[in-house]
Amino acid sequence: MNDISELYKIFQQSTGVNTDTRTIKQGEMFFALKGETFDGNDYAAKALEAGACCAVVSAGAGLAGRDPRFIPADDTLAALKSLARMHRCSVRTDGKRLPVIGLTGTNGKTTTKELIRTVLATKYNVTATQGNLNNEIGVPLSLLKITGDTQIAVIEMGASHPGDIKSLVSVAMPDYGLITNVGKGHLLGFGNYEGVKRTKGELYDYIHEHGGKIFLDKGLPYLHEMAEKRHIDGIIPYGVEYDGARILPLSADKPFLRMEIPVSCSGTVTLETNLVGKYNADNIMAALAVGRYFGIPENDAINAVSHYTPSNNRSQLTRTGKNMLIVDAYNANPVSMDAALSNLEAIPSERKAVMLGDMLELGAESETEHTRIAERVAGMNLDMAFFVGDEFGASLSRICPSCKFMNFQNSDQLAEYLGSHGMSGYTILIKGSRGTRMEKVIPEL
Repeated sequence: MNDISELYKIFQQSTGVNTDTRTIKQGEMFFALKGETFDGNDYAAKALEAGACCAVVSAGAGLAGRDPRFIPADDTLAALKSLARMHRCSVRTDGKRLPVIGLTGTNGKTTTKELIRTVLATKYNVTATQGNLNNEIGVPLSLLKITGDTQIAVIEMGASHPGDIKSLVSVAMPDYGLITNVGKGHLLGFGNYEGVKRTKGELYDYIHEHGGKIFLDKGLPYLHEMAEKRHIDGIIPYGVEYDGARILPLSADKPFLRMEIPVSCSGTVTLETNLVGKYNADNIMAALAVGRYFGIPENDAINAVSHYTPSNNRSQLTRTGKNMLIVDAYNANPVSMDAALSNLEAIPSERKAVMLGDMLELGAESETEHTRIAERVAGMNLDMAFFVGDEFGASLSRICPSCKFMNFQNSDQLAEYLGSHGMSGYTILIKGSRGTRMEKVIPEL
């Protein structure tokens, strides 16, 4: 079926869209997507058996004609994107175009998206990206979650190669853009830092071309330069210093991020959060700026942020029966690793330790960046330091062969060691790229 309008009619009668037969719900459309290690066409019949109303399959898969519920498409992923684009354009709120906020960045995307969703939800019906479904499959699926009741959508967009954001904005068609920051992440795909900037800047390109607006962190001059280079007029500024906010000191009793926030009617208020790391201050100010623009009362926005609790091993602080854990193990790159180490340094504690996993996908800069982080840890006067992965292992052997740091090939080995040796009374930072699975050590601490 090459007529997307006919496919959209089917979607409107369905209960939603799914690409995973393991989670199919009655009446959903199944899209048989293909990857390097899987072919959804092999599971199309199973999807129908599980209750799917139809299965969009590859035209060349030989399934068309076997069952009228098999809908052939030249490219199933392209069909999914086209369906999402049509849906995004079709949904109206109060008779007007549905406002969509597109969000990207190297660090803090998901936390910022969740904070924005939390703030906006005090007044609006918000549809936001679930978890970190922010790639070429996740973005269309997120858009297809929009309902007739949705008043604002917040769509997170990730990138690991040049052109990724350009492709995603062509589907999401955001009216507003926000780049959290640009750092050294996924360098293996981008080639270098300038490649990262160009790709993240594709969001600004789209906003400029379509007359939208951007929320701009004034504390990051390179974002201002990127916007100025593209001659973007619709800029909504925010920032810790720009807005007159202040990060308050940490204490052993209050290790979470605390901020003093100016409010128009009562001077300032103290914002107590459930987030760790002063790097989250920028994410909070972004959410407050979005809320302010969309008419959320200041105190409502601040109260919403104060009640937000992170999940999925992002900026989480957990007190166990033995230790205090700072779990930031969903992802890692040089910028986020530096920020996490700085936060650990700022927390008053008699005994501190780190458990760091390799930073993946850094390409040619991997050796340099792992060595730099290892050297920084060596100079922090920590009580204990554990490293996971070959990259950190090689760096340690170069810079400090006599150091008492311990290196493990994977997180399973570290967990096994901790299970037999134990640790108690420490403040421990646990961080690494997703592939290192650093969360596996948590049960032993």
